[in-house]
Amino acid sequence: MSLHAIRPWRQIDRRKSRQIMVGTVPVGGDAPISVQTMTNTLTTDVAATVAQVQAAAEAGADIVRVSVPDEASSKALKEIVRESPVPIVADIHFHYRRGIESAEAGAACLRINPGNIGSADRVKEVIQAARDHGCSIRIGVNAGSLEKHLLEKYGEPCPEAMIESGLDHIRILQDNDFHEFKISCKASDVFLAAAAYQGLAEATDAPIHLGITEAGGLVSGTIKSAIGLGNLLWMGIGDTIRVSLSADPVEEVKVGYEILKSLGLRHRGVNVISCPSCARQGFDVIKTVEILEKRLEHIKTPMSLSIIGCVVNGPGEALMTDVGFTGGGNGRGMVYLAGSKSHALDNDKMIDHIVEQVEKKAAEIEAAQAAEATAAE
Repeated sequence: MSLHAIRPWRQIDRRKSRQIMVGTVPVGGDAPISVQTMTNTLTTDVAATVAQVQAAAEAGADIVRVSVPDEASSKALKEIVRESPVPIVADIHFHYRRGIESAEAGAACLRINPGNIGSADRVKEVIQAARDHGCSIRIGVNAGSLEKHLLEKYGEPCPEAMIESGLDHIRILQDNDFHEFKISCKASDVFLAAAAYQGLAEATDAPIHLGITEAGGLVSGTIKSAIGLGNLLWMGIGDTIRVSLSADPVEEVKVGYEILKSLGLRHRGVNVISCPSCARQGFDVIKTVEILEKRLEHIKTPMSLSIIGCVVNGPGEALMTDVGFTGGGNGRGMVYLAGSKSHALDNDKMIDHIVEQVEKKAAEIEAAQAAEATAAE
C-alpha cells in the first residue's frame, strides 16, 4: 500500500452535516468531499458542453454545473444530462421557470440564488419541481447579489447579511418539507466568505458547498482559493468544493484536488514532492517535474513521488514516498522504492524509468485494494 498514511496530528475533524444526494454522488455526512467545476461553453452548444463535461470528469470532477439562462438552454440540458458521465447541476438565475424546466430535463441538482430567483411563491414552484423529479437544491448566497432588504438593513454585504439570507431561504425549503438541500455563501473577499461560512456552519447542519467566487486567474485565483477554502477545510467546514478560476474548468478540478490533497482530505493521482531547485541540483528539476506531471496524468491511484535535486533533503523525502529520485553527481542519481534505496540510475534514463516505476506501483496498489475488496465480500 501507499506510504502516504494519515497520522493523528494530521487528521481534521469534519463538521457533522446531514447527507444529501446529488444524483449518484453523496454530499455531506461522512462522504468524501466532492470536487465540482462549471462549464463555460454556451449550453446550447451541446457538443462543446458535453466535451467540456467529459474532460472535467476525466480530470476527477464528481459533479459539473451548467448554466441555464434561457429556454433553449433548458432544452439542450436534457441531451447534456443524458451524455454526461457525472451528475449535472443546473445553474439558475432570475427566471424560476428555468429551474422547473431543468428539473424536468433531468438535472441532479438546481442551484438557485435567493437574491434573484423571485418571490417565495416562485421558489415554492421550483421546490415542487425538484421534489417531483428527484432533484436536490443548492441555495447559493452571493455577496454580490444579496436581497435589497438585507442591503438596506445592514448597509453593505457582510457576514450577518449573507447568513440571514441563507437561513431565510433554508426556512422556505423546510417550511415546504424539502430537506434535500445544501448551501453556499460565496464572496470574492476571502475574509467575508470565511466569516459567513463559519457563521453558517454553526447555524445549520445542511451540507456546505465551499467556494471563493470570482477568485481571479489561474495563479491569483488558486492562491486566493487555497487560502480561503484551505482554512475553512482545516476547520472541518465543507462537504463539496468548487474553485472558481478564470481558466479552463479542468484547471479548477486540478486545483481543487491539490487543496484537498494538501490537507489529507482526499487523494487522487500522483502527489509530486519536488524541490524548487538550486545550484546544488544534479539534474534539471523544473523541467523534469514538468514532464513527469504530464506523463503521469493518467494515474488515478493515490500515491507519492519525490523528485529532489540533491542529497541534502532528497533521501529524507524519499523515505516518505512510494517512488523517489534524488540527484547525485556525475550525471547519476538514486532511485528509492517504498522508502528505501533501490538502485542508481543515469539522469538521461530517469524520466522513462520513473514513469515505469510509478505505473508498476500504482498497479500493485490497485491489485491489493481489489484483493481486500474481494476478501471483504
